[in-house]
Amino acid sequence: MAVAPPENGTPKPAHPRNGFDRFFEISARGSTLSREVRGGLATFFTMAYIVVLNPLILGGAVDGDGKTLPIPALAAATALVAGLMTILMGVVGRFPLALAAGLGVNALVAYEIAPEMTWADAMGLVVIEGVIIAVLVLTGLRTAVFRSVPTQMKTAIGVGIGLFLTIIGLVDAGFVRRIPDAANTTVPVGLGIGGKLVSWPLLVFVVGLLLTLVLVVRRVKGAILIGILASTVLAVIVEAIGNIGPSFVNGQPNPKGWSLNVPELPKTVVDLPDLSLLGKFNVFDSWGRAGWVVVLMFVFTLLVTDFFDTMGTMVAVGQEGGLLDEGGTPPRAKEILLVDSIAAAAGGAASTSSNTSYIESAAGVGEGARTGVASLVTGVLFLLAMFLAPLVVIVPFEAASTALVVVGFLMMTAVRTIDWSDYEIAIPAFLTIVLMPFTYSISNGIGAGMITFVVLKLARGKAREVHPLLYGVAALFVLYFLRGPIESLVL
Repeated sequence: MAVAPPENGTPKPAHPRNGFDRFFEISARGSTLSREVRGGLATFFTMAYIVVLNPLILGGAVDGDGKTLPIPALAAATALVAGLMTILMGVVGRFPLALAAGLGVNALVAYEIAPEMTWADAMGLVVIEGVIIAVLVLTGLRTAVFRSVPTQMKTAIGVGIGLFLTIIGLVDAGFVRRIPDAANTTVPVGLGIGGKLVSWPLLVFVVGLLLTLVLVVRRVKGAILIGILASTVLAVIVEAIGNIGPSFVNGQPNPKGWSLNVPELPKTVVDLPDLSLLGKFNVFDSWGRAGWVVVLMFVFTLLVTDFFDTMGTMVAVGQEGGLLDEGGTPPRAKEILLVDSIAAAAGGAASTSSNTSYIESAAGVGEGARTGVASLVTGVLFLLAMFLAPLVVIVPFEAASTALVVVGFLMMTAVRTIDWSDYEIAIPAFLTIVLMPFTYSISNGIGAGMITFVVLKLARGKAREVHPLLYGVAALFVLYFLRGPIESLVL
């Protein structure tokens, strides 16, 4: 399994220094308080963008009544729920995993679910989905499904997520971009702008990435965090001199601009949060307004996405930190999954969409985090972000994305543990790995891998080698992939 380079050789378990150390197992997992703090900081900086991006996605859509959600209130609620749920993960799950509003799920809520009902109804469905997943955890089913997945498939999930992180980092930084006339060419994406690296933000990304890689190779403490901070400082200087501006100006694209955040020093540092969206959800009216078939399909889609995205994220982060047992299961798996389920419902209750575990947590693990203390640090920073939003938006994608590419490499190294000579596991593993980055979805990769694994085992007459739960998982994914035709038939 891939483990981030240790600071002073291979970390060895030690006796706990105090009650805090014993509770979080800091020494037992070969970590230190300083590494946990650095890891928490690195995780926050790589996912702080969600405080800006989630409000833009949800705030840019209208519900069935033509109403919108206020962006300032969305930003405050996004930071609040992310902070509280990440702290809960640190205390209950005691795992270096941060949570926030899920990308992909928020788009589903904004552009598919909300237009069929009111915002309160849509968020009510998210609450229902979170409660269902929590029940599945408490009954042991979700944990049982997790344990039923073959160890090498879990490894493939981690590797696939590593590649997924890499493509996210490269795309967010603008290093890889869609070709505008992709319909008329066999190449859908290309390097930079017109095949060239011709913008200052791209230079910041390249310099920051090279700096981070040099620091990692030289085993410098805090390499990933230093890379993010140094890249941000360089970005601020470049913006101050060049006045480059955002990637969109008055609705018009500016290819040479900064992605999402413009790195300029804010005029104010502190801003009071607007928490008016808390509790604005309704769990009953959607059934009558949109119809029970529509509602069931929406809940099913949310359920499958949350259920398996988190499983993949948990495996990948545990794999990166060397925290998995021989069966590929992290410590306190049930508690981790329970907190994630609570976060889904909490996101709906606060009108921020379902909150879920973030794969960007791997940046903190790459920095050395191994325990829930890192989650405490990240959670507190999210709570502070409610009041210090002007400071959070200093970090552009071009600075934060360097960490994602480096961590993607670290996670990729586990690919060597898969038996590529055994096609019955190698082919499902391959599909799992490649479909995550190519379809921009963790669930798609896991689904393709699980279905293929079951089909190949059946084709070889080895049905008994498949855990009974995996047949149910494969069937659910068949429904998941066919939900478009199913909806067209029943709606």
